[in-house]
Amino acid sequence: MPKHSLRPQGDFPKAGLTRRLAAMFYDFLLCMALLMVVTLLYQQGVLRLIYGSEQLQALADSGALDRDPLLASLLLVCLFAFFAKFWTYNGQTLGMQVWGVRIQNRDGTAIDLWQALLRFFIAIGSWLFGGLGFLWMLWDKDRLTWHDRYSESVVVQLPKRKKN
Repeated sequence: MPKHSLRPQGDFPKAGLTRRLAAMFYDFLLCMALLMVVTLLYQQGVLRLIYGSEQLQALADSGALDRDPLLASLLLVCLFAFFAKFWTYNGQTLGMQVWGVRIQNRDGTAIDLWQALLRFFIAIGSWLFGGLGFLWMLWDKDRLTWHDRYSESVVVQLPKRKKN
């Protein structure tokens, strides 16, 4: 599948750490809402159909629902789908749109699904190592994070839109 060019086109500077973290905070809030909705639909919809109200309440009271691997897997897939859709379509999540940053290939095209998968899991690893993968850009000669480097993509700062 051919890669599509993103708009606007141009040679944009790499986004700084502060702007990237601000966009991540916006996306964090959206992701928390998404996870709450998916959990509610799963527990009150799917599990209620399978177990019924009384048995579901008994399972919840006993703590049997606290470590549900199916729910954990579903939440991980939903989070990936959220990021992959935005990153591969227009290069920007909603938080990135607010802060004027975009993920793209070096040639200005949108990243593909494989790159999105690499970015997603390596970014999780970056956070698990105390944010070191993100802070890495402060020492990297190309100002790339771990997930930028391994997914062969860059996060650029877009110019402000001109008001008419």
